[in-house]
Amino acid sequence: MLTSKSCELFNIPYFQFSQLKKYCTELIPQIKQDYKLAWNDWKQTILQVSQQLGQPFAEPHIEKWCNGWQVRAHFFAYFKYEFNQNSAAIFSVILNHRRLKVCLDWHCYRADRSQINVQQYNQWLNQFDFKRFSNFDIWHCNESEYDDFRQVKQLSPSTLILQSEEDYWCIGQNIEAKDLNNIDAVEFITQTIRDLVPLYERCHC
Repeated sequence: MLTSKSCELFNIPYFQFSQLKKYCTELIPQIKQDYKLAWNDWKQTILQVSQQLGQPFAEPHIEKWCNGWQVRAHFFAYFKYEFNQNSAAIFSVILNHRRLKVCLDWHCYRADRSQINVQQYNQWLNQFDFKRFSNFDIWHCNESEYDDFRQVKQLSPSTLILQSEEDYWCIGQNIEAKDLNNIDAVEFITQTIRDLVPLYERCHC
């Protein structure tokens, strides 16, 4: 179960093991234990979302809590349709020290092997329904996951004009850490993804 305390996991002095060993060796066992426990909660949350979503969604990708040389600064998972598994358009789910973030996203690290390109991803902006998504958060690809995001209703259509061929926008819902105790995280993630499905499908037209 995700709570406000889940976000506190990432408030540590260093993430690289080399730095932890150099500056605070005594913290490593506790950090590893805390990460393993928190990641198991995260994994169960994502798997419950997967059960709720059902077909045509594929099994989710759930990034591990460490990569061998560092613990993660956030937990990351993503969903795709079964028949779009080679696409870099994803439903991204991130938990960091500030918030839980669920959005339609362009997985730029997979762009070179994607079945669609970023211009096709940006098709969701075509005839975008500002009214339907007025309360959704929206942010430019150059913005950090920790930034303050604006809502769609705060922007004009001209704001969303792409400035380059590699430009893209993300759209979704965010719950700040202090508010995580007041929601059902599984329901929040599931419903946000369902709400974004029409935009995701437009990416693959």
